[in-house]
Amino acid sequence: MTTSIEARIAEELGVRERQVRAAVELLDGGSTVPFIARYRKEATEMLDDAQLRTLEERLRYLRELEDRRTAVLDSVREQGKLTEELEARILAADTKARLEDIYLPFKPKRRTKAQIAREAGLAPLAERLLADPSVEPAAAAAAYVDADKGVADAPAALEGARAILTEKFSEDADLIGELRERMWGRGRLAAKVREGKEQEGAKFSDYFDFAEPFTALPSHRILAMLRGEKEDVLSLDLEPEEATDGPSSYEPMVASRFGIADRGRPGDKWLQDTVRWAWRTRILVHLGIDLRLRLRTAAEDEAVRVFAANLRDLLLAAPAGTRATLGLDPGFRTGVKVAVVDATGKVVATDTIHPHVPANRWDESLAKLARLAKEHAVELVAIGNGTASRETDKLAAELLAKHPELQLTKVMVSEAGASVYSASAFASQELPELDVSLRGAVSIARRLQDPLAELVKIDPKSIGVGQYQHDLAETKLSRSLDAVVEDCVNGVGVDVNTASAPLLSRVSGISSGLAENIVAHRDANGPFRSRRALKDVARLGPKAYEQCAGFLRIRGGDDPLDASAVHPEAYPVVRRMAKTTGGEVAALIGDTGTLRSLRAGDFVDDSFGLPTVTDILRELEKPGRDPRPAFKTATFKEGVEKLGDLASGMVLEGVVTNVAAFGAFVDIGVHQDGLVHVSAMSKTFVKDPRDVVKPGDVVKVKVLDVDIPRKRVSLTLRLDDEAVPEDGSGERGPRRERGGRPPQQRQGQGQGRGQGRQGGGQGRGQNQGQGRGQAPAPANSAMADALRKAGLFGEGGGKRR
Repeated sequence: MTTSIEARIAEELGVRERQVRAAVELLDGGSTVPFIARYRKEATEMLDDAQLRTLEERLRYLRELEDRRTAVLDSVREQGKLTEELEARILAADTKARLEDIYLPFKPKRRTKAQIAREAGLAPLAERLLADPSVEPAAAAAAYVDADKGVADAPAALEGARAILTEKFSEDADLIGELRERMWGRGRLAAKVREGKEQEGAKFSDYFDFAEPFTALPSHRILAMLRGEKEDVLSLDLEPEEATDGPSSYEPMVASRFGIADRGRPGDKWLQDTVRWAWRTRILVHLGIDLRLRLRTAAEDEAVRVFAANLRDLLLAAPAGTRATLGLDPGFRTGVKVAVVDATGKVVATDTIHPHVPANRWDESLAKLARLAKEHAVELVAIGNGTASRETDKLAAELLAKHPELQLTKVMVSEAGASVYSASAFASQELPELDVSLRGAVSIARRLQDPLAELVKIDPKSIGVGQYQHDLAETKLSRSLDAVVEDCVNGVGVDVNTASAPLLSRVSGISSGLAENIVAHRDANGPFRSRRALKDVARLGPKAYEQCAGFLRIRGGDDPLDASAVHPEAYPVVRRMAKTTGGEVAALIGDTGTLRSLRAGDFVDDSFGLPTVTDILRELEKPGRDPRPAFKTATFKEGVEKLGDLASGMVLEGVVTNVAAFGAFVDIGVHQDGLVHVSAMSKTFVKDPRDVVKPGDVVKVKVLDVDIPRKRVSLTLRLDDEAVPEDGSGERGPRRERGGRPPQQRQGQGQGRGQGRQGGGQGRGQNQGQGRGQAPAPANSAMADALRKAGLFGEGGGKRR
C-alpha cells in the first residue's frame, strides 16, 4: 500500500513518485519539513515547503485511510462475507466516504426493523416482490403470516418486506455515491429563524429567510449559519434541489437502479411507494448528514487556511529591531501600565501612570515618561491598541512634541493575546517579579522589537487573526497553526544565545524539553561560542543536532559561518571555496564580487548537489539575512479618535489587522476596525483578499459610511469611490432576493450577504467576542445603502484582546 500512496500523492502534486518517496523516507526518519525543504533539496529534487506540507497532510490522510481499510476488511472477513468482488471494491475505495459507503451494509449496528423482518423470515418475500412485480403484494404476503414470529397479518408482512428493501436501497454504495454528488451539485442550504427568536438572534438576521446552493456558499457564511443553529436561533435544512411542485428527481434514480418502473403490473405501485419511503426516511437523511459534514469540513478547511495565512503574515511582520522601547498598555480607571525594555528585550523599568479619567494626572504622567525615556535612552514608544489607546497615543504625541531632543518614534501595536501571555505559566517564569498587569506592557514593547520572538510565546489561537476560529476542529486548527509557526521561525532563524525557550521549541528538531535544556545550559555556562557546543546540551543527540543546527545563529562566535544559514555539514564546501579564492572564510563572507565569480558547479560533489551549493553562495553574500520586510509605521490622523470623529469621504491611513474571505479589517485609530469588503479592494475582480493586502500592511483608505449605533465602519481602498452623503441619500443598491444575493452582484462576488464579525480585529474594545456573526444594518439605513452600493453587505469589524 505504501507504493500506491506515494504514487497517488505524486499524481496529486504533479511531481515524480521518487520525489515523494524520498520525502516520505525523510519524514519517517524524523526530519522536519523546514529541514527537508532547506537542506535536502537534492533528495526531494527541489520540493518546496508548501509542497512538503501538502504531502505531509495527504500522507497522514491516506495512511489513516489504509488503516481503516484494513479494519474494514478484517471486520467483513470475520463475518464470513468477504467475496473477491467485495474485497476488490474495498481495495479500490479512494476516499474515507467511499470506503464507509461500501462497509455500511456490513457494519455492526443496532437491531433494525429490517433485521427483525429477516428474523421473521420475510427476506424471501422482499426479494420476490422486487424481482417479480407481476406478483400481487397482498396475496404474496399472506403466505408469510405467522403470529409466532410477530407477523400478525399480510400488511405486517408487507411492512417488514418494505423495511428490508428500504435498507437494501439505502446501503447501495454506488447509488449513494451518485446521489450524494447530485445533491451536492444541485442542492442548497436553507435557513429560517426559529419562532420567537427574532430579537434574541438579531445578529443572524441575514439568515432569517435564506437559501443558497451548497457550491456557492463561502466558508464564513456556512460557519455563521451553523453557529446560529447551535445557538438555537436558526433552523437549517439541506434541500436536495430548488423547491418545485413536481416529484423528486432523485426517486427515479433509486427506482432505475433496481429496475423498478410503473408498467401497470400489480406490484409496481407498492415498489414505487417503497422507493419513495426509502428516499424520504433513509436516503435523504443519510445524505443530509454526509453533506452537512462536507459543508462543515470545507468551511473549516477554508477558515483554517485563512487563519494560517494571516498568522504567517503577522509573525513575519517587520521587526523594529534592537532598540530600547517603552511599552504602554492603555487603560482608564486602572491607569496606563508602563514598561521599558532595553535593546535585548530585558525589562529595565516599570511604572503605572494615570493620565486619563478619573485621575487626570496628565502632566505628572508626561514627566514620568520623559524621565524614563531619557534615563534608558528609549527610541521607540509602543502603544497597545485597546481601550484608551487613542487617548494614550495623544499623550505620547505630546511627549514627542515637548521633548524633541529624545528623538522618539511612537507606534500603535496590536495587543491581541497580551493578556493571555500575561497570565501564562511562561510569563510567570520569565517575569516572576512583575505583576500580571505589567507583563502586558512588556509584551507590547517586545512585540514591536520582534513580533515573531514575542508572539511565539502565545497560543496561536489567541492571537486573533482567524474567522469563526472557536467553531473549528481543535486538532485541525492547531496542527495547521503549529506548522505555520514552525515554518516562520525556521525561515527567519533564531539567535541561540538570546532566544526564549518557547522560541527555541519551534526550531526544527527541538522539543520543549530540549529548549529548556538549551536555556539551562546557556544560563549555567554562558553564551554558546559555536554550534558544536550545542552537542554538550543534555539530550541533544546527533539527530536533533542535524535538524536544528542550520536554523540556530551564533553571532560573534568562534566560526563566522555559525552566524549564517549554512549547515555545519556543508562547512567543508565553503572552505573549498575560500581555498579556491586564496583567502580566509571570514574574508569570503559578504564579498559579493568574489562570490559571484565562483561557479557553483565547480563545488558539486557526491554529498552536495547544485541546489545546495547555489544556496550556500547566495547565503554567503548576505549571511543570516532576515527575510522580513523593512519596518514602517502608519500615522493616524489627528483629531480622529472615535467613531463620532469619522465622516464619509475621509481619507485615512491605517494598518490591516485581519484578512477574511470577504475582505480586510483595518485599524484607523478609532477603537473599531473598519471593513474593506473584497468588492471595494480593487477596480478589477479580486478572488482572494490576501492578493491585495496582508495583516500588518499600512494602507490608505476612504471612509464610505459610518454606523455609530452598530459600531460599523465601511471603508474602500479605491480612493475615487463616492462616499454616501451624510443624510443617507443616494442611489439604492439592488434588492436582495431570497437566496442571499442581489440580482446583479458587483464583480461577480458570491459573498454578498453580511456575516458579522469573523473574529476580525485585535486588541481590546467594543464588540468583544471573537467570531460573533452580526447582522447588517437595517434595510432603510444609510449604512445599508452604502453597503449595497459598494457590494458590502454588512460584515462588521471589531477589536479583541
